[in-house]
Amino acid sequence: MTAYGLDIGATKTSGVAVDDDGGVLAEVREPTRLGPDGLLGTAASVVARLAAAAGPPTGPIGVGVPGLVDPETGVVEHAVNLGLNGDRLRLATALADRLDHPVVVENDVNAATLGAAEVTGASDLAYLSLGTGLAAGLLLEGRLRRGHHGAAGEIGHIPVDPAGAWCRCGQRGCLETVASGSALAAAWPSDGAPPAQALFAAAVAGDPDAVDLRDRFSAAVASAVRLLALTVNVEVVVLGGGVSQLGEPLRAAVARALREQTVASPFLGALDLPDRLRVLPSDVPVAALGASRLAQWRDADGGSGGLRDDRAPRPSGLR
Repeated sequence: MTAYGLDIGATKTSGVAVDDDGGVLAEVREPTRLGPDGLLGTAASVVARLAAAAGPPTGPIGVGVPGLVDPETGVVEHAVNLGLNGDRLRLATALADRLDHPVVVENDVNAATLGAAEVTGASDLAYLSLGTGLAAGLLLEGRLRRGHHGAAGEIGHIPVDPAGAWCRCGQRGCLETVASGSALAAAWPSDGAPPAQALFAAAVAGDPDAVDLRDRFSAAVASAVRLLALTVNVEVVVLGGGVSQLGEPLRAAVARALREQTVASPFLGALDLPDRLRVLPSDVPVAALGASRLAQWRDADGGSGGLRDDRAPRPSGLR
């Protein structure tokens, strides 16, 4: 069996073809063309290239996409970064019609959460996406938790500073304003390397301003990790999103901040938060991989629209 998974982002669309054991048979990336027609055309092109490299899919094609996603209907809304603006796109139906093949659609952070489970082998985890915004995907005892209105894991919009910056959600001082890729980029602009890489490199070189900002950013991310641990108490927290391309330096900095935050609290210290923290290899297409697992589950279950009753596939490990 060959399963396809696509991760449609604002800048690029990644696609993978995987076998039954989770082995990646082919991987394709293309720049995303924005707008409804652009998205469909890009996705169709990626699928065609996967088919040329690995043969046709033998189950429904899984797609992870940002925005408000109804997995039962495959409708995507509020994905303004994809050029949809106020459009309501029936992505699953439209793409299935173009490809003449069934398609199932899921929110990209949820898809990445399934991919993180596949890589780590954990079935109880939170995937903390540090990108333009801040959000978490939740896999609780093998079940993907979306929540009412699909808002589970939107911890970036929890206010933490009444005097802080205004958030794009309309609230003030949200966690996202201090613990996200966009917050870091605003505080440390860079003309060359990605801001996170530029900041951490400057900190290693001894720039005191960079050291201060790195430590404040790491502490804010640690607060997000602590929030997840104290609310849903997951076994593993995986750092993901664009900032996670830093890899081990990011994990180490956040783990150090967590240890510092637990010095005065034996209660927090007993939770072993630093040891629960993971970061994935930068070359793993985690959201596309997760989307491919979603497609495999749907094909085997015979469902009509993605995960039902918050169920998710049990991870089998990445090979």
